[in-house]
Amino acid sequence: MTTTALPLNMRRLLRWLLASILIGGGVMALAGQWTSLYLWSFALGFSGVFLYATLFALDDDLARERFRPPSKGADAVALRWIRFSALATFVIAPIDSGRLHWSAGISPLIRIVSLAGSVGAFFVVVRAMMTNRFFSPVIRIQGERGHQVIDQGPYAVVRHPGYFGMLVFAPTSALALGSWWALIPAGIYCGLIFRRVLVEDRFLRANLAGYGDYAARVRHRVIPGVW
Repeated sequence: MTTTALPLNMRRLLRWLLASILIGGGVMALAGQWTSLYLWSFALGFSGVFLYATLFALDDDLARERFRPPSKGADAVALRWIRFSALATFVIAPIDSGRLHWSAGISPLIRIVSLAGSVGAFFVVVRAMMTNRFFSPVIRIQGERGHQVIDQGPYAVVRHPGYFGMLVFAPTSALALGSWWALIPAGIYCGLIFRRVLVEDRFLRANLAGYGDYAARVRHRVIPGVW
């Protein structure tokens, strides 16, 4: 039986299982630690939120848009650097904390707070995805999917709640995994995301009907009451 022949729920659960193994197992393998409570907490937190996304947010239509968009969209080169800096964060952090020990020790309190922050931030991204069926990694107008302005849920508070979650997720994940040095690629990632917000916001104002009126109602892009 091929993957496409599997029932819908089974395909979604398989997607969740593979992602959980890849992230959780990959982090522990890079760290060379299989009994760390911090790493297990990170892996289980990620897995739990991703299971929620798989069952309730990431339907097959949105999954195709996220993983196989029909075009590269605007700002495609910057997207590669965003992905590379994110990957670098999750490679450097476990190698640093588990094998090379470049960083000075991070206190348990900081790691626990960062764990909570990273899981919470990932949930914010999923919540934005659940609200916005046009939540794509590429900047484009999804005319074939009936692209329209979304102004409900977290989008009634800021215009780009998913990017808010990403901005919190990267640095808190670096600290949760036990690395100060991983804050460097995490910081680069955050800088690229801030730039991405400006590029995407300008693109949507110019190309998505009703976005200008929405931006006038919801004034802040990412940080409520600030920016």
